[in-house]
Amino acid sequence: MGLFVALAHADNGATSFMLDNGLQIVVIPDRRAPVVTHMVWYKVGSADEEPGRSGIAHFLEHLMFKGTQKYAAGEFSAAVAAIGGNDNAFTSSDYTAYYQQVSPDALPAMMDFEADRMRGLILTEEVVAPERDVVIEERRARVEGSPGALLAEEVEATLFQNHPYRIPVIGWMHEIVKLDREQALEFYDLHYAPDNAILVVAGDIGPGEVRAMAEATYGKVPRGPKRPQRVRPQEPRQDTTRTVTMYDPRVGVPSLQRSWVVPSYTSAEPGEAETLDLLAEILGGGVRSRLYQQLVVKDGIAASAGAGYRAAGLDDTSFSIFAAPRGDNDLAAVEKAVEAEIARLVEDGVSDDELRRAKNRFLRSMIFARDNQTGMARIYGSLLSTGLSIADIEAWPGRVRAVTGTDISNAARRYLTADTHVTGYLLPQGTVDQ
Repeated sequence: MGLFVALAHADNGATSFMLDNGLQIVVIPDRRAPVVTHMVWYKVGSADEEPGRSGIAHFLEHLMFKGTQKYAAGEFSAAVAAIGGNDNAFTSSDYTAYYQQVSPDALPAMMDFEADRMRGLILTEEVVAPERDVVIEERRARVEGSPGALLAEEVEATLFQNHPYRIPVIGWMHEIVKLDREQALEFYDLHYAPDNAILVVAGDIGPGEVRAMAEATYGKVPRGPKRPQRVRPQEPRQDTTRTVTMYDPRVGVPSLQRSWVVPSYTSAEPGEAETLDLLAEILGGGVRSRLYQQLVVKDGIAASAGAGYRAAGLDDTSFSIFAAPRGDNDLAAVEKAVEAEIARLVEDGVSDDELRRAKNRFLRSMIFARDNQTGMARIYGSLLSTGLSIADIEAWPGRVRAVTGTDISNAARRYLTADTHVTGYLLPQGTVDQ
């Protein structure tokens, strides 16, 4: 499923305006239920960290729940839970977001809480050290406890040779253990401010109401300090294939992942990212895709096969395929079958009927995803945080419909090359070769 999964049949367009302190506000009306999603997006993520401080963006996300002079630690989340709402936060390479889903009458309180911690966070050694231990345990459980996650991390670190996307969002363990209060506060003071944030409100409320509430809360928060321009080291031209092989006693079924560096929606030429989205759908977007139908259904040699395009990003991103053999079938045979499907797409192209069906599947997915109000807010927040505009987002369905079969085969020929990828093999301990 693609990135813009909630736009095809939107009844109400988004409205955007800006407060005097630089906070951009986006309102997406959705009157079907008396619920609102309130999300604050900071335009900073792990790719903006200083060298040697990997994980500081994610660590600060945890620390943002530790309280201010006005509200004690845990009071914000407790207030959300007391009214039957939910709240959470997440960090990516390019942004960090905090959100609550509550009834409309609770929105002023949510804005008050969130505006308060935008510049008023208080951190002491007593809260920082235990929370760092929480992050360390999170890494152990989610990454080091999962062979698949470890391989994905190593593939990413190999795929991006120069760009900070090579560094895991959660951070490297040897650097996480050294993160401290001063580093967290320095990162917070520099990046957490209204003029580096976007507020997205989706749900049963209108722009006028949101503006009045926001001016009374966020409007009182001063601008932050001047920040350096958001420019990262870019990738050099890639001229090699590389392999990453991981053996692990916890692995029962071998698998492979192959990745290429490709443009994101922000860095792509017009129409290029939409083409990559549809290429991922046709090649490996689900049970009707070429990889699944050929390897899993027809040949029966694979237990799973698919493709994915990480579309949102401030800079160039990745396109990946994955597969795992079924039963006693050989991983090398599965890999050859994947390569054959890519070559067939490049050489024979895509029929008008296959492209039409892929577009219909792709666009229909939006209809169902629109039922998720938080998903709608996430789409706008992630894309606006990485340089796109509301006009770009709302024009997306038409640009998808304009993609041709020739565009698809040309994109596969240009980007899914045989000589510039990274292939990761996840193998059971004791495997002689893949």
